[in-house]
Amino acid sequence: MPLRKPNIRTVIAFVHDLAAAAAAWWLAYSFRFNFEIPSPYLASLQEILPWTVMLHAAAFMWFGLYRGLWHYASLPDLRRILIAVLASAAAVPLALFMLQIHTGVPRTVLLLAPILLLFIMGGSRLAYRLWKEHRLYGQKKLESNLVLVLGAGDAAVGLVKELARSVQWQVVGLLDDDPAKLGLMLHGFKVLGRINELPVVAKELGVAHAIIAMTSTVSDRRKSHRPQLDRRRAGRLIRDRRRALQMCAAAGVKALIVPSYDDLISGKITVSQIRTVEPEDLLGRDPVILDNDGLHDLLTGKTILITGAGGSIGSELCRQIARFGPGRLVLFELNEFALYSVEQEFLAKFPEIPMAFTIGDIKNQARLAQVFSQYRPAVVFHAAAYKHVPLMEQENAWQAILNNVFGTYVLARTALAYGVEKFVLISTDKAVNPTNVMGASKRLAEMVCQALQPVISSFGDQAGNTGPTAKIQKPGFVMVRFGNVLGSAGSVIPKFREQIEKGGPITVTHSEITRYFMSIPEAAQLVLQAGLMGGKNGGGEIFVLDMGEPVKIADLARDLIRLSGLSEDEIQIVYNGLRPGEKLYEELLADDENTLPTPHPKLRIAQSRQVDKKWLENLLAWLYAHPVLSDEEVKRDLTKWVPEYSNRGRCNDSHDSPVSYLDCR
Repeated sequence: MPLRKPNIRTVIAFVHDLAAAAAAWWLAYSFRFNFEIPSPYLASLQEILPWTVMLHAAAFMWFGLYRGLWHYASLPDLRRILIAVLASAAAVPLALFMLQIHTGVPRTVLLLAPILLLFIMGGSRLAYRLWKEHRLYGQKKLESNLVLVLGAGDAAVGLVKELARSVQWQVVGLLDDDPAKLGLMLHGFKVLGRINELPVVAKELGVAHAIIAMTSTVSDRRKSHRPQLDRRRAGRLIRDRRRALQMCAAAGVKALIVPSYDDLISGKITVSQIRTVEPEDLLGRDPVILDNDGLHDLLTGKTILITGAGGSIGSELCRQIARFGPGRLVLFELNEFALYSVEQEFLAKFPEIPMAFTIGDIKNQARLAQVFSQYRPAVVFHAAAYKHVPLMEQENAWQAILNNVFGTYVLARTALAYGVEKFVLISTDKAVNPTNVMGASKRLAEMVCQALQPVISSFGDQAGNTGPTAKIQKPGFVMVRFGNVLGSAGSVIPKFREQIEKGGPITVTHSEITRYFMSIPEAAQLVLQAGLMGGKNGGGEIFVLDMGEPVKIADLARDLIRLSGLSEDEIQIVYNGLRPGEKLYEELLADDENTLPTPHPKLRIAQSRQVDKKWLENLLAWLYAHPVLSDEEVKRDLTKWVPEYSNRGRCNDSHDSPVSYLDCR
């Protein structure tokens, strides 16, 4: 390989290696003759040495030994040195023969010289790197943060290896519950004891930080193809992380967490991205494996419209879709400030993607027609909805129906008229056996989309034409149900954090209330995957996401207290009773529903009760007949449209009441 423009360091390194080559040959002769080289062989060495050094120099330059810095010498550098030395070792006897230099070179020398040269060149680079790192980091290490690593698995091994070069952190040891690992050394760091010994060890060593290095690999889970085993592993990981977090709180040390082992070994994440523990880390959720090729076909180069684009799920959908290079993103939002916020973010993050930031109400048919006719979206993701259960239960029940049901109908009707290829409705687990208006309204929205699926031909083509000459592009309606997302607007996480900042107490409705949780990115990714898979067999499918194990809200509150470095003695948890329409637990399937598997392990299809065109006509007649209804009238009429809906007041008792799960269905 040709040399880059030389600098003083390159010249010094090159001269060093030439000297090393000469020294290796002299040492090889010396070792062969016990440091008493006979005169004939000494003359032979003097004759061949210029030729051998020249050959080594050519090999060193050809194999690119001077493209790196000695300060960062590593295995790839050692590999290049090895190849260069072996190449020159083969070239020397061949060159001597071709040049007819017939001085006798002992065969032992031909073997010893490259070995010695390899040791000299590799050893000098390693010694320089150690000296340089000691100069750079030795003093700074004295000022770095002492840290204990919790766990001694694959992730911990990669972590301590990187931390050894970190100025910010100084590892003092590891803790792990595996008896076989106690006392072992990992990259020079000792496994000091079990994790429950953290308070004692931290006090003895003066440690103020602990890094939880407990991860599981995607590859292991993918190989098993055993969902029950995967679930047990995830549950064990959650328990291990929670216990580690409890130990950190008991020891008064700040808990940090390491990225997943898969991300570390792939090089996507480095030690600099060690961060504080977030609630998502305690869910034990597997990363989502997406069908990227299929999603490119669905999204790339096409106009995609997202309603509710300023919300938590809507904005995350936009971020995920942007990765696939859409032809245009149309962000439709009623809230002016929310739309302004995402506009500022997206213009900075994705300047190469054409975008339209449109304000409008999904119930306004004229505005929707204006937007659809201007941009002609191919795919619609409908995330706009009223989602807050207590707000929709009292004073705003009719608005929930108008927005979530009638708004969905108007949007879907417009999508049909303008030839949208796919329409994806974001639904909720609260639509299953609903006990509140919000859940019932989302179930009605699902049913509206199901009813629209088989009656496409009555709406005409993209230009509004009807009859035999109209060219209809049949869209696929897809509904996606999932539970709560951590950190979304209106979720318990921001509320709990605000209460902790104020010194407590944290208010939880019931000691036994449980919910399904997933992260916002995971929810958005699975919505995209469901959107890709749905609509291929006639449309109208309801996809149910694998939400994992339900989480007690009280446990989530305790986790947040510990993550804040506090204890339950400092921040109390107060139970104030279930709110109107609230269940103790959520379901993903109704009593009369079953599921079918899909090729994706986190998605199943619910087999739900079907509705027809006549049902839709009757529903629309009800909506058009009433400009406004009271909360009581809405709840009365909902039992007609959603038979599984039940608004039972006994679920609003306090946490001390003997209310079973079955009582609150």
